[in-house]
Amino acid sequence: MSKNYLPLYSMQKLKCAVIGVGYLGRFHAQKYQLLDNAELVGVCDVNEVGCKAVAEELSVPAFFDYRELFGQVDAVSIAATTIHHYTIAKDCLMHGIHVLIEKPITETVAQAQELIALAKKHQVKLQVGHMERFNAARLALDDYLDNPLFIESHRLAPYNPRGADVNVILDLMIHDIDIIQSIVRSPITHIEAQGAPILSSSIDIANARITFKNHCVANVTASRISFKTERKMRIFQANTYLSIDYHEKQFAVFQKGEGEMFPGIPDIIRHQSAFEKTDALLEEIKAFIRCITMDETPVVSGEDGCAALETATLITSIINNNLLARDATK
Repeated sequence: MSKNYLPLYSMQKLKCAVIGVGYLGRFHAQKYQLLDNAELVGVCDVNEVGCKAVAEELSVPAFFDYRELFGQVDAVSIAATTIHHYTIAKDCLMHGIHVLIEKPITETVAQAQELIALAKKHQVKLQVGHMERFNAARLALDDYLDNPLFIESHRLAPYNPRGADVNVILDLMIHDIDIIQSIVRSPITHIEAQGAPILSSSIDIANARITFKNHCVANVTASRISFKTERKMRIFQANTYLSIDYHEKQFAVFQKGEGEMFPGIPDIIRHQSAFEKTDALLEEIKAFIRCITMDETPVVSGEDGCAALETATLITSIINNNLLARDATK
């Protein structure tokens, strides 16, 4: 039992704050206020104007230095820009504060590994904000998974400067990397990748072909220069094809039947589900609070976030090397 464990029967609310209340952090703060077992005690951002606006909206104090929260909170969400994740999370963990950190967990794998070690040392929870894990369509997948053989994913979005502090692999593709690694659960043996910067100075469109030790292959595409939003994944396994639309929250299963539609053509049985517009971020924060009060391993652990970052970093390196080789031939 960790030293910061709160028994489920305790009526004490977890005191929580959000560090970084730009676009996504503001939503984090709103969700905490919806929970009966959490109390939002403040929001924090170096942008004083933006921070005050969110604080006034939610009727909580505004902080402009996250260190002022030490001794006042049990848990925080960190939704600051990626370059600040490591420093803020390190300080919070060392002060015995549970941390939900937005993806990517850190800039480097070494930084992520250090945060994981600190969380263990100080007996606090470290959860990573791979929100797609809490999408209702993704959760429906678990009942049908059986040794995936081939996976194809497409994650497309219009260009938004808000996410341009990192490349498209760390901004968008990392969601699918995390999901794929969580369902395949086999070491990666080979990666091929291509991509290019289009509207920014970093990679804006990318494709990776990932081969796992169990021979599953994943073909992953991400783009932030699309005119439409698309978040789809297709999973192929023996006698079954699974289709997930994360954006529309739809899930379909196509399974080989015992009969034939036509001579030589097997019967295909189709099951399709559409889910209400559930709130994945709210479910993510509920899971964070639950893992603290129940002393459970986070659904998306620091180790999960580190593994996704490691693969994303490798894909980035492969693409950058390919771009350098291309430029050298000009």
